[in-house]
Amino acid sequence: MGRVHFRRARLGKALQLIFPPRHLRRYARMIGRKGAFDARFYRREYPDLHWACRLWARRHYVTWGEQMGHRPMPEFSPVEYLRLNPDVAHSGIPPLMHFLSSGRGEGRSGQPRGSAKPLPGFTMPRLRFDPDRPRARFALHAHIYYPDLWPEFATRLAEIGDGLDLYITLTWRGDETRWLCDEIAERFPRAFITPVPNRGRDILPFLLLANAGAFDGYEALCKIHTKKSPHRDDGDRWRRHLIDGILPAKGLWQDLERFLGDDRAAFWVADGQAYAARDWWGINRDKTGALLRRVELEKLLDDLRFPAGSIYWMKPLMLGMIKSLRLDAPMFEPEQGQIDGTLAHAVERAIGGLALAAGQHIRETSELRTLARAACATPVAPSYVSAFYLPQFHPIPENDAWWGQGFTEWRGVVDAASAYPGHLQPMRPADLGYYDLRATEVMGDQAALARDAGVDGFCVYHYWFDGRRVLEQPLDRLLARPEVDFPFYLCWANESWRRNWDGLSGEVLLDQSYAPGFEAALVASTLPYMRDPRYQRPDGLRPRFVIYRPEDMPAPDQNVARLRRAWAEAGIGPVELGAVSFHVGGKSPVDPALFEFWVEMPPHGLVKGEDYIFGGSAGNRMGACGPAAGFAGLIYDYRSVAERSLTRRYRAGLPPNTIAGIMPGWDNSARRGARAHIAHGANPASFRKWLRGLCDGPLEQSYRGELFINAWNEWAEKAMLEPSARFGRLNLDVLAEATGGRRAALPDRGRAHG
Repeated sequence: MGRVHFRRARLGKALQLIFPPRHLRRYARMIGRKGAFDARFYRREYPDLHWACRLWARRHYVTWGEQMGHRPMPEFSPVEYLRLNPDVAHSGIPPLMHFLSSGRGEGRSGQPRGSAKPLPGFTMPRLRFDPDRPRARFALHAHIYYPDLWPEFATRLAEIGDGLDLYITLTWRGDETRWLCDEIAERFPRAFITPVPNRGRDILPFLLLANAGAFDGYEALCKIHTKKSPHRDDGDRWRRHLIDGILPAKGLWQDLERFLGDDRAAFWVADGQAYAARDWWGINRDKTGALLRRVELEKLLDDLRFPAGSIYWMKPLMLGMIKSLRLDAPMFEPEQGQIDGTLAHAVERAIGGLALAAGQHIRETSELRTLARAACATPVAPSYVSAFYLPQFHPIPENDAWWGQGFTEWRGVVDAASAYPGHLQPMRPADLGYYDLRATEVMGDQAALARDAGVDGFCVYHYWFDGRRVLEQPLDRLLARPEVDFPFYLCWANESWRRNWDGLSGEVLLDQSYAPGFEAALVASTLPYMRDPRYQRPDGLRPRFVIYRPEDMPAPDQNVARLRRAWAEAGIGPVELGAVSFHVGGKSPVDPALFEFWVEMPPHGLVKGEDYIFGGSAGNRMGACGPAAGFAGLIYDYRSVAERSLTRRYRAGLPPNTIAGIMPGWDNSARRGARAHIAHGANPASFRKWLRGLCDGPLEQSYRGELFINAWNEWAEKAMLEPSARFGRLNLDVLAEATGGRRAALPDRGRAHG
């Protein structure tokens, strides 16, 4: 009878495992949905489980494992959770269920108790790095938490030699750390060495250096640390694999060149270390989403891969995007032996989202070497790059009267308010500050930045209203300063000025009336500029001129013919005449053949109903992360618009001879407040993906292979290439990658030849 009873018990357990009660099935699904069960960990941690229990590991946990004190993942202990939360123990609710449904949101912890004793406190000195100091091509940051591993690291660093600059941080342990700093300095006298507090694992020490500018200017950066992973029985073997994969004893420099030459690579990791986040969330998903929301990239949460172990090479764009998260020491939890769930663990995963946004990958070593041997298509570089340029950054009497004394575009930029969690407003300038364009030297500084990024010419708005000029001072002062190298041409901004800023509705402030004979007067206003040697002739012969809204002219065919005749009679000769492909039709239809070229000007004509995530026909698709009540604007997905711009269907609808256009972003909160139109998810990484998409195909069909950017400095619409306090020069760096950077012949490009 005993044997029969035993067999019946085994059969009963098997049936319970295969066909668990409904409440346990729901519980198992909840755990899986929230990423709170690590089957590989569970099988490794409890190797004596029956094969059926190993097969249905999650069901085993909810049926028996939790009651036995088994851990569903490294970072959660049901025993510890019940010890710390007696109310849960008395309630009878399974500890993991309580933690997932309410405990985590209440800040309760289920971390296994760490065994490490507290380390002494340490006050970080303020770090400063000279941006003009000599540098190697590459840098390496090594964080030393475990002093006993320094000899292993020292041997590896000595084998590498002098090909890179060393930055070494050490977790402060008192005199032991002071002595080790001296030892490291003797062996590596050129290294930068500093103790750091025991906070933020290896991530915060890296950020302390990065945010201080330590790694700016390098072609690539390596990040390693003394990883032991004491919660794993293979911790030492894993660390050596991680480091050997990216710092090989032989062939490092060849691998580095492969990494730099692979424009699809953002990070380089050891083989097998690019993890799919969906399989490795643990309890890090919510914090990772909050991090990515800081740069409007939370939608990428479910598709990202990340470099496991936090040991990798990275490129400058990724460094800049990590810095743009704006993380500092007080945001990181005190160290209490946690093995998951901290901000540092979330950062480890979030950087994979930054790579995904840029259209780049995490390359493993074998993949990097294999791809280097394969023939890869080379992106097309634009033949000529223009950027719209706004001359409104100085006071004029008209703006004083309409908007208040001393008004310039900067007033709205400074006052722009964030409308939803993670909204990147206000966006403030960096390198050039809140400049006044009456100081012509500013234009020289702008041109130098543009030249290094591959911008050939600024398309400057020309505000002419039937003989009345406004905002003309910057260009007029430029004419008197021939030594300021500022390549430009004009775009007649022939919209009426209206109080609501969109040029389409609202009170008219300055009307464009097209009085009889306006063509000759308009041409006369352009002559001083066209005769300047800095005025651009992209085809090497004809000066270029653009009309913003040709449909608003009373008789476009006749008006254009008169313009051409007036320029010829003035001795200018033929003019390369273009127009903006606007999103709203005007009073007078225009034959596309009337102009030599058209300018694609995102977001005009690109945004469709399905792109809206707030304010469109679908209402609020942002959920709790949407704007508060009272916001009456529109928010659309930047990445969705970028994808549409690359489709054949969209491009087939553009006028013939269109110059391909792109925008770094769009958000006119500075002008329209709660009625703003906003491109959500615009940042340098997303801009890079769009630009790379253009260079991979559509640019070949662009007029003369040119590229047009909206814009250089439309700060009040957050459409600018200029450096910002949030992203630094990243937009310029992204453009430089696509153009090949500064071209030797650039000073002569587009100029008149005598």
